[in-house]
Amino acid sequence: MENRERFQFPAWTNKVVTLLGGVATIAGIYVVLIVNYGASPKTISAGYAPTQEIPFSHKLHAGELKMDCRYCHNTVEKAAHAAIPPTATCLNCHTGVDEKGNVAKAAVRTDSEHLKPLHESAATGLPVKWTRVHDLPDYVYFNHSAHVTSGVSCVSCHGRVDQMDVVRQVEPLSMSWCLDCHRNPTPHLRPLDKVTDLAWTPENPLETGAEIQKEHSIHPSTNCSTCHR
Repeated sequence: MENRERFQFPAWTNKVVTLLGGVATIAGIYVVLIVNYGASPKTISAGYAPTQEIPFSHKLHAGELKMDCRYCHNTVEKAAHAAIPPTATCLNCHTGVDEKGNVAKAAVRTDSEHLKPLHESAATGLPVKWTRVHDLPDYVYFNHSAHVTSGVSCVSCHGRVDQMDVVRQVEPLSMSWCLDCHRNPTPHLRPLDKVTDLAWTPENPLETGAEIQKEHSIHPSTNCSTCHR
């Protein structure tokens, strides 16, 4: 019989085995982090309701007092972002004690402990540390003004915030959820003067939406570049 020598792998292949082991370990850690943080309530899940430094109640302000969303979020019709109100906006109603110890006659609940961070903000010039509730990934572009000025109500994305003491995320804000609306916007459209009226509901949503869609020539794009720029 022919004598054949046994094949031996080159010595350098031992490093490949070690390298593959390291890659597998890193990949495992990466998957755990993606699942843990990528699928956390803070990222995509409905129901996320963080505690704020100032316990601001939308149920009181937008619900009982009927304050228009645009009073606080005054850039929503003009810019991509719905600005968080600056301290000065809050002080229009909740002015504290001035340097002479005087309190404005129209001031509301100036002695409330809950408003202490607001008055500290006014004194130091530093912003109130609000925690963002609806936070899209950095690679997603969303323009509030484009939606609000086309007849998409705040309630479509944010729910009935006028009934929430603590604001929570009610929709998943996922790509498929956004695409569902872009592919069929009709049920979500309403007259422009009803956009911030969260309690308003049309008698026939499809008919109303179809009229608005035709009137304003609304044809949302489903191209990837619309949101991923």
